[in-house]
Amino acid sequence: MSQIKQLFTSESVSEGHPDKVCDRISDAILDACIQGDPQSRVAVETMATREKIIISGEITTKTKVDYEKIARDVVREIGYTSPELGIGADTMDVEVYIVTQSPNIAQGVDSSFDSKSIGAGDQGIMFGYATDETENYMPLPLVVSHKLVRYATMLRKNGELTFARPDMKSQVTIDYTTPDHPKLNAVVFSCQHNPDIEIEELRKQIKEKVIYPVVSSFPVDISEGFEIYINPTGRFEIGGPLGDTGLTGRKIIVDTYGGSAPHGGGAFSGKDPTKVDRSAAYAARYAAKNIVAAGLAKRCMIQLSYAIGVSEPVSISIETYGSEKVSKDKILACLIDEKVFDFTPSGIISQFSLTHPSFRYQDLSAYGHFGRPDLTLPYERLDKVELLKKLCL
Repeated sequence: MSQIKQLFTSESVSEGHPDKVCDRISDAILDACIQGDPQSRVAVETMATREKIIISGEITTKTKVDYEKIARDVVREIGYTSPELGIGADTMDVEVYIVTQSPNIAQGVDSSFDSKSIGAGDQGIMFGYATDETENYMPLPLVVSHKLVRYATMLRKNGELTFARPDMKSQVTIDYTTPDHPKLNAVVFSCQHNPDIEIEELRKQIKEKVIYPVVSSFPVDISEGFEIYINPTGRFEIGGPLGDTGLTGRKIIVDTYGGSAPHGGGAFSGKDPTKVDRSAAYAARYAAKNIVAAGLAKRCMIQLSYAIGVSEPVSISIETYGSEKVSKDKILACLIDEKVFDFTPSGIISQFSLTHPSFRYQDLSAYGHFGRPDLTLPYERLDKVELLKKLCL
C-alpha cells in the first residue's frame, strides 16, 4: 500500500475581498478615534453590498469622526474607484448607525488605562500560537498564502498586472508526510480581472509573475512539482461587494493561524484594545512566540480566558504538541507563578502601547495580524527569550 500523504491547507484573501474591505473600514474608524482620544471605546461593524456601505456599532469618543469620508478613502485606496470594479468610492451610498457604548459594558472597564484594575471588556477565550517552521514563527501554508495575495496586490498597484482588480484569493496545501521536509502539494489562486484579458493569458501571467516567484522564496520542496489552479471556474470579472456581500469579522482564520491553531470566540477588526478578543490574542501570540524562540518547544499554543470586568485571566493553558524540550509544567509556571508575561488588559495595553500604536490598525485588516514581514509590531518582539531560558533551561 502506498503511503497516504499528510496534507494541510490554509487560505488568504486580498484587501479587495469584500469582507476585508469591511474589516479595513472598521479598523480605519478605530484609528481615527484613538488618534484623537486614546481612551475611545470602539466596537464597529461594517457591511458592504453592491453600491452601499453600512457602518454600525457602539463608539464612545471625544474625537469628531467623519465616518463617510473614512469609508470612501478606504475603498478608494484599495482600488475600487467605479461601480463596475465592485464598488465606487465616490458613487456608493454610505449609511451610518453609531450609538454610544452600553453603560452596562462600560461599568466593567476602569476609566484609566494606567490602572491595574481595568477589567476585560467582555468574557471570552483567546489563543496564541507559534511554530519554528518559518522564520517569523508562523505556519508555512498560511505564510505562503499571505505572500501570494500580498505580492499580487503589490504588482497590481505597481501596474505590473494590468488586468488585475482588487479581489483576490489564494490557497496553499503543504505535504507534511515527512514533517522535517515539507513539500508544496497545491496552489489555488483566484484573481478578479478586467473583461479584456483572455483567461489563458491571465493564468500564464499569474503563474510566471506571482506563483513561481513567491513559492521559490520559501524553503519548501517543489522538486516533484505541484498542482496549480488559477481561476479554476474560468472568468472572474464580477468581484468585491458587487459579487458578494462583505461583513466585518468573517475571515477570522485568515487573520490568525490559517487553521493550524484554534481561534477564540471573536473577531479583531473594529475593536479597541479593552476588547480582549483582540488585545489578549496579541498577548497570547507574544508569549507563544517567545517560548518557541527560546527553544522550550517547537510548537506552542496558549489559551487565555477572561470574565467581563475582571483584570486577571480566569485561566491560562498551554499545549506544545509533544514538541517541548522542558516539561509543560515548567513552562506554565513561567506564565502563572513567575508572571513573565502580563496578561491583564491594562498590562497588555501598556506594554504594546495599543492606545498610542506605532502602527495603523487598518494595516492589520488584511494579510494577517501576526508574523508580518512588512510591519514592525510590538507583540512580535522577542524580548522575553533570555528570561525564559534562564527560568527553564
